[in-house]
Amino acid sequence: MIGLAKRPKMDSTFLKQAIQVAVANVRRGGGPFGAVVTKDGAVIATGANQVTSANDPTAHAEVVAIREACKALGSFQLSGCDLYCSCEPCPMCLGAIYWARPRNVFFAASQEQASQAGFDDTFIYRQIEMRPEARSIPMLRVDDPEAGAPFAAWLAKDDRTDY
Repeated sequence: MIGLAKRPKMDSTFLKQAIQVAVANVRRGGGPFGAVVTKDGAVIATGANQVTSANDPTAHAEVVAIREACKALGSFQLSGCDLYCSCEPCPMCLGAIYWARPRNVFFAASQEQASQAGFDDTFIYRQIEMRPEARSIPMLRVDDPEAGAPFAAWLAKDDRTDY
């Protein structure tokens, strides 16, 4: 846990902007989520929930903002960036955030508030903890002699970009 003396600097202007992005998205018929990526005190990307408008279940505000920020930076990582979210990130977005590696994530609404509005991720958190074959969508590992081939090819590649 971060002590108060070490608490990262947060700019409430950007958090308010993430909330405004979410509200504007609702008014356009989208979901109530918005995100803003900043670097060196400037906005480099924003994202609004596009799940229903794009027919893309992965188009959460955080993922959209991460994709746009990475394009703007020409990088697959958000080193030195901060991510401001209108709501606590869901499990999928949390995974994307860890892969993107921003410096900090600041969020406004809690997952409990999202749940009260009909966006309850509790089920997914519970599914993650289960063994793959016990999940509500069974995930079954199939033993194939070539299963390791992609990893062997990756490790043999001298010019790979590790991430």
